Amino acid sequence: MSVNPRFAWMNGRIVAWPEATIHVRTDAVMYGANVFEGIRGYLSADGKQVFVFRLNEHLDRLFNTSMRILRMTTTVTAETLAKGILDLTRANEFWCDVHIRPTMYFGAGEPWSFDPAKIEVLSSITAVPMPPHPRLELGIQVSVSSWRRIQDTSMPPRVKAGANYLQSRYVAMEATLDGYDSAIILNETGKVAEGPAACFMMLRGGRVFTPPITAGILESITRLTLIQLISERLHVEVVEREIDRTEVYLAEEAFFCGTAQEIVPIVGIDRYPVGGGRVGQFVRALQRVYFDVARGSEPAYSAWLTPIYGPPASEPHNEERT
Repeated sequence: MSVNPRFAWMNGRIVAWPEATIHVRTDAVMYGANVFEGIRGYLSADGKQVFVFRLNEHLDRLFNTSMRILRMTTTVTAETLAKGILDLTRANEFWCDVHIRPTMYFGAGEPWSFDPAKIEVLSSITAVPMPPHPRLELGIQVSVSSWRRIQDTSMPPRVKAGANYLQSRYVAMEATLDGYDSAIILNETGKVAEGPAACFMMLRGGRVFTPPITAGILESITRLTLIQLISERLHVEVVEREIDRTEVYLAEEAFFCGTAQEIVPIVGIDRYPVGGGRVGQFVRALQRVYFDVARGSEPAYSAWLTPIYGPPASEPHNEERT
């Protein structure tokens, strides 16, 4: 398989990958004015289907949180994007795990104006092969970053905006240069927020603790999924509360979670070993449950899965922009 797929989706049409371009003058390029979703598609356990995981929930967050707060208005609907995601993945003939990114972005606005009513909203979808995160087995070493998390009064973190992810880049660069794999970000009150593009959870005293939404985190779909699975499948209580920096040093197990990162074990924090510096049994069990659900091996959660290879799709190449 080539590095790039054959097709992308742009404003209602499937186009050849090299044609999936936007103008350098768009507000998306000039100012990072876009919102997006990262969505996973998983090859089923029997290799006969690819399931998009929690598609409806991702599109609901895109339209009813990110676009709403950024005051984006468009005639493109969630149903249009859902169909585009399925059509695009079929067109690329993916029979593997994939990462899907629908993006809504502002085009070129008027000089000196940020009036959203005067700026065209454009749309795109890309889908690329993405195997499981490479550190699922061994875990990662993390630091506590010197950068503080953006807050709702400045750059609202519940908006999944491209501009917000510049902070993740700062945090990740610092961690890499300091010899770590990633980092934990504290908020302005000094409490744990999240990691770069991932939420944080830890096991301590037989319960799982995770920062609340008000700690400055993304309203993560993976986080909500795991809260439910931990309770229903592993029968462990999940507590949403503030977490101090020093408390993470006492964790028995810890991990980052998110669509792209999935469930990445943390085996060390600021050179303090977590769980003896090895991946623990709880995280291993949670990984098994999560991937069983995502790959269609748990019928009780089939409502979270949208099959890509179902009835034939209508011809996508002639779809008019709506």
